[in-house]
Amino acid sequence: MMNPEEKTGWTPLPHSDEDLERMRSVPDTPQTRAATYRLAWDDEDFMTRRELRPVRLQLELLKPEMILAERGIRSTVILFGGARLPEPGGEAWAAKNETQKRNLELNSVYYDEARKFARLCSQHSAATYYREFVVVTGGGPGVMEAGNRGADDVGAPSIGLNIVLPHEQAPNPYVTPELCFNFHYFAIRKMHFVMRAKAVAVFPGGFGTMDEFFETLTLIQTGRMERVPVILFGKDFWHKAIDLEFLAEQGTISPGDQDIIDFVDTADEAWEIIRKFYRL
Repeated sequence: MMNPEEKTGWTPLPHSDEDLERMRSVPDTPQTRAATYRLAWDDEDFMTRRELRPVRLQLELLKPEMILAERGIRSTVILFGGARLPEPGGEAWAAKNETQKRNLELNSVYYDEARKFARLCSQHSAATYYREFVVVTGGGPGVMEAGNRGADDVGAPSIGLNIVLPHEQAPNPYVTPELCFNFHYFAIRKMHFVMRAKAVAVFPGGFGTMDEFFETLTLIQTGRMERVPVILFGKDFWHKAIDLEFLAEQGTISPGDQDIIDFVDTADEAWEIIRKFYRL
């Protein structure tokens, strides 16, 4: 077992965890019960004040970064996609009418493709001791669940980046527990999605999926992010949902910007794109 001093360095001063333990044994008096007596970083009322937002932003960036680095995870494959897509044969729980029910059930084929794609990525990741091409999702249901589930199918770890929402559900059960994170700030969560991304797979989805997809495109288009494969699953779905050729014709994007994207229907097609791009 590693001596803590080998990792953190020796100091003659008490560590914060030691003082936190000492605080639990102080006498109970009006003074020690006062909010002002709490250690600042152990005071929830203080840490959630609006003036502390810059500190909370830093903490949300730092905590997952430290944990992923300690695990040796160097690169990831992102799976974006609809939370509402059911598993084939499952209930289209999000449908508001018969048309939506029918279409969600038809699109459930992409749950299986997401699961298979995650298996392919994870099988390659195993050869790097799960340091490269680690699957990361938003940690929720639908396509996200399929991604984490595909990794779990082959005994691989996978990451879930959850976000606190008004009607938040528990993380899907296939996220590796010690790689299951939760965020308050969408911006920091989005940073963690792309900071290690070597490929981005986007499955049929709604506003959230579109948001993540177009932010990734913008980062690549503007040169703020290295070119990586951006793969849209579901040719028919995406050709109806967005018309990039129209944007190019209108001059709102440059000719060739639409070539940042590849369209596929199957996991095998997607993995072949990644394999060729990185000459695996």
